[in-house]
Amino acid sequence: MKKSEFIKKCKKIKLILTDVDGVLTDGCMYYSSKGEELKKFHTRDGMAVELLLHKNIKTIIITREKSKIVVSRAKKINIFKVYSGIKQKDTTLNQICTKFKVTPDEIVFIGDDINDEKIMKLVGLSAAPCDATQTIKNIADIITHASGGQGVLREVADAILLSQSIKSKESSK
Repeated sequence: MKKSEFIKKCKKIKLILTDVDGVLTDGCMYYSSKGEELKKFHTRDGMAVELLLHKNIKTIIITREKSKIVVSRAKKINIFKVYSGIKQKDTTLNQICTKFKVTPDEIVFIGDDINDEKIMKLVGLSAAPCDATQTIKNIADIITHASGGQGVLREVADAILLSQSIKSKESSK
C-alpha cells in the first residue's frame, strides 16, 4: 500500500477493535500451581488507549476467550467495551457499527490468527503483530515491528495518530 493511501485510511479511523491473545498478550497461557490462568500485558498498550481517547478514538476488545483477567485489564486501562466468547468476530461488526455510529471503513482491527481473518477483510484498516500467522500477515495493512504482548496496540495507535495529525494538501491551502 502506498504511504498516501495508508495515511488516507488512517485519517478515517474512529474505532479500534483488537483481539487479546497474540495481540495484547504473547499468546501463551500461563497457569499457577493452583490452576489460575495468568496473562502478561504490556504497559504501552494501556498508554495507547489513553492517547487514543484524547483524540476521541475508542478501543474495543473482541475475543474468543471468556476471561476475568481480560475484563479486569480492560477496566484498568479504560477499554470502552469487551466482547468476549465471540467465535465469529465478523458477526459482531454490524452491531458495533450501529452502536458506535461508525462505518466499517472507520474501524481498524488488530488480529493474529485465522479466526480474525474475516473481520480483518471487512474493516477499513487491518493490523497484525510481526509474529502473527502468515495468512493474517498476508492480508494486514500494518504489520507491527512488535510481537504479540510487546506493545502492538501502541504501535498501531502511534501510526494512526501520526497519520491523523498530518495536514492534507487541501486543508493547508
